[in-house]
Amino acid sequence: MCGFVGYVNQSDVPSDTIVKMANRIRHRGPDDEAYFNDDKVTMGFRRLSIIDLAHGKQPMYNQDQTKVLTFNGEIYNYQDIRKELQNLGYQFRTDVDSEVLIHGYDAWGPDLLQHLRGMFAFAIYDSKTGEVFGARDHFGIKPLYYYDDGQTFLWASEIKAFLEHPNFKKEFNEDLLAIHLSFEFIPSKDTMFKNVFKLLPGHYFIHKADGHTETHEYYKFNYDNIDPNQTIEGDAKKIRKLVDESVDAHMIADVEVGSFLSSGIDSSYVLNEAAKLKPIQSFSLGFNHSKYSELSWSTEFAKEIKQDNTPITMTGDDYFDILPTIMYYMDEPLSNPSAMQLYYLSKGTRKHVKVALSGEGADEFFGGYNTYLEAKPFETYQKYVPKFVRKGLAKAVVNLPRFHGRRFLVRGAQPLSERYYRVNYVFDYHDRERILKNPDLNRDAGEYTKHIFDDVKGKDEMTQMQYFDINTWLPYDILHKADRMSMCNSLEVRTPLVDKEVAKFAATMPIKTRIRGTETKVSLRTAAMAELPEKIAKKEKLGFPSPIASWIKQDKYRKRIEEAFTSDVAKKFFNTDALLDILQEHINGKSSMQKIFTIYTFILWYEVYFPEDTTADTIKKVHRTDIDKIPVAN
Repeated sequence: MCGFVGYVNQSDVPSDTIVKMANRIRHRGPDDEAYFNDDKVTMGFRRLSIIDLAHGKQPMYNQDQTKVLTFNGEIYNYQDIRKELQNLGYQFRTDVDSEVLIHGYDAWGPDLLQHLRGMFAFAIYDSKTGEVFGARDHFGIKPLYYYDDGQTFLWASEIKAFLEHPNFKKEFNEDLLAIHLSFEFIPSKDTMFKNVFKLLPGHYFIHKADGHTETHEYYKFNYDNIDPNQTIEGDAKKIRKLVDESVDAHMIADVEVGSFLSSGIDSSYVLNEAAKLKPIQSFSLGFNHSKYSELSWSTEFAKEIKQDNTPITMTGDDYFDILPTIMYYMDEPLSNPSAMQLYYLSKGTRKHVKVALSGEGADEFFGGYNTYLEAKPFETYQKYVPKFVRKGLAKAVVNLPRFHGRRFLVRGAQPLSERYYRVNYVFDYHDRERILKNPDLNRDAGEYTKHIFDDVKGKDEMTQMQYFDINTWLPYDILHKADRMSMCNSLEVRTPLVDKEVAKFAATMPIKTRIRGTETKVSLRTAAMAELPEKIAKKEKLGFPSPIASWIKQDKYRKRIEEAFTSDVAKKFFNTDALLDILQEHINGKSSMQKIFTIYTFILWYEVYFPEDTTADTIKKVHRTDIDKIPVAN
């Protein structure tokens, strides 16, 4: 696991720029650094040594030294690819997975990507053609960004590296503010920085010698092969085999591997399978004297399977004090409250191991979210009640005081692309209209992501929901925070359930093997029942619970939020009276925690990345964090 940076050369760029860019992300690779440059391209690399510790240095070259690689991630089937390339005549100097990429690209070009199983982002420069090739794994586990304004082309594992390049124009992408307020992330290639783009999961780019950049899709998850004849028992048997094999592949390392452990089925199942291979230390996070703490569950489970568990705790002060630092490491604002827990869990885990397994992906692929249970009632309602009746009922009740069933009637008149709660996960159109200072910034979030639902038009609603989550929530929220919060602590997190082969099978599962009655991810639970204690396999999903909703009501934390809600940044973008009203609503018992947290974290992020717009007091607060260096305005 590593980090890399690079740029196409320009005459006015100082020679030490590449080192400064790489140092910005040295948390991704504290073990080693190296650089490459010629008259066209400059590349930098920071290494976190996991496999073949002595010989995995990058940048890495092909046999005739005409191609140069920098790579972040793990290729779990690299040994099979290595044999295939050896049969083609390629000679290997190391035992690292990186080398199969540089030789594989030399042999197959972009078709190399069809051979890979793993989590990866990499860039390859071809000195013969002057082209830069960049690729990202199937589901977006590892990040890759590029900056392209028509004159300057940069790429890096994290956006913050671009801050050190003199020709990077740091501009806030204000047009996307409403989209961020809807989703808590940007569900597209765009970012909150103008001309900075994510390379999408399952995509690659080619930056041509003439300055033109192309992007291409090489993989797309789909539900084209659903098999209605599959059964829960049969699918559970296949899942057991797949999880066992995937965990085995994800354990490859020349350093000790640990595992995250919550009280839920996903991380428990992963840990249990890993423990069959060799003893493995687990790590769990909780809160002292809090009903939100799951430490008793995780400690008991680890003890039951005879593995060591290390509990890690955090307080409200820990949580709020680290927020500016978290926003720095995130690159873009992300208001998922569990990110702070993941930061402290990773920080504690890194004291013991360099690699940790985690259970992300099970809910998206196997149908684990309770919201998927809504699909059947809405489908039935829309099938038997004419559209004009549904619209009339929605119009009649929308302005009435709340009553049981009102929300169902209002949403029942909407297509899934507008109704699915992820589309307006935090603020809906009317909420944004209330808080945005510039009403012209408000946008239709449903229209922004409708094309994703169009991809699975004609499928049942639950399948459409899962497809949407796999293409938005999973890469832009779940995997994004997992990468940033682990890598800022120089910890590699591996996700055996977010895997090419696991996903290939999950795409064949009919609804009846995903949910049964009110039971979610029923086939995965059935598989786990054969391996885990019943109370774990059947435990209700809690996510990553935290007491933040109650903390916000405490004076010392509420005052911090009030200060942010009346700051210069807040006044720049929002109607501050409306923000304070939302805060007061929460204090009075109407839960608005996610709304509060989304605005609060956005303000903190903006203060960190655009400090020219902040007061001296705010800058001082940001400097109290453990960020090595606050970004300055260009």
